[in-house]
Amino acid sequence: MNKLTARIDKERLLLGLAAPLLALVAAIVVTTLVILATGKNPGAAFSDMLTYGSASDSQVYILNKATTYYLAGVAVAIGFRMNLFNIGVDGQYRLAAFIAAVLGGALTVPGWIAIPLIILCAMATGALWAAIAGILKVTRGVSEVISTIMLNSIATAVIAYLLQPGKLAELQSGGTVVSTTPLPKDSYFFSIDTGPAGELWGFIVVAALVGVAYWFVLGRTRFGFDLRTVGQSESAAAASGVSVKKMVATSMVISGAVAGLIGMPTLLNDSHQFSNDFPAGIGFTGIAIALLGRNHPVGIALGALLWGFLERTTNHLEFEGYDKEILGVIQGVIVLCVVIAYEVVRRYGLKRQQQRVGAELAAQAAAPTEKQEVA
Repeated sequence: MNKLTARIDKERLLLGLAAPLLALVAAIVVTTLVILATGKNPGAAFSDMLTYGSASDSQVYILNKATTYYLAGVAVAIGFRMNLFNIGVDGQYRLAAFIAAVLGGALTVPGWIAIPLIILCAMATGALWAAIAGILKVTRGVSEVISTIMLNSIATAVIAYLLQPGKLAELQSGGTVVSTTPLPKDSYFFSIDTGPAGELWGFIVVAALVGVAYWFVLGRTRFGFDLRTVGQSESAAAASGVSVKKMVATSMVISGAVAGLIGMPTLLNDSHQFSNDFPAGIGFTGIAIALLGRNHPVGIALGALLWGFLERTTNHLEFEGYDKEILGVIQGVIVLCVVIAYEVVRRYGLKRQQQRVGAELAAQAAAPTEKQEVA
């Protein structure tokens, strides 16, 4: 059996490498065909993407974008590991960023006190907004997909109502921008000056810590084991004494708390206020990134970096005469190729494992018979 285990582990490693390679090749082939269909040269497009994406200012831009995308991917992945589809990440982070911006603009305490309060406020807001969907699911059986979609709409309406002069917003100088009160400079999160390349957001450190915490809790704690068990089989988890309803509600709350952090890099490192042009749709991007990363912290990080790279380079392609819709096509193609490739490899690996185990068991069963014949 040791030889069998060694063979299976070796095949599992090879299959693990084959899946991303297959997805990459398929994505390149399909993207090439798409660019050719537009009458452009794909070789020149890829060369421009690599050249522009490797520039120092592009690298800083990609890392800053990846910081936000990584937090979004982790927030979605927490739900995925529980077999929950938290579509409400988008509404959770926007409402959390808005409330945190209002609080930050009203605080008059030193920055070392204000910054933690702003972050905790965002996490609490996101957690409470996600808890509504969790409670509805465990008490009334309401699908989290339906409830979170509706909560996204409600969050948008609440923000639109409160983001008005005379309520929780003000008209900025110039009379064209309505936003919350700007944060005092003491409440700015630190940035790393990289010279001409721009400033690298310091919130990337927080995102890395969130990734480490996600890996540790899910892979090294009893809570993480129970969470993964419920996600794989609710009946088996219940039979082992795990409270399924409690885990569902808790997972939604944690997912919402992480979602509350998504808007913090932009608020604390960039805009320092919440206005109508605050980034939207990042929660849905997090779904794609979680799928790309297979819910693994390292995979999500690579997916976030890839997404930032594509956004930076394909937007530049528009200035080179390429169609602006190429970005959406490439992103969609990559997600589809990754999902399909991993599923194909998973099924092939399962089939191979069953064949090897069957052959080994058959050989062991035949051995005593051959000995009896010899005797």
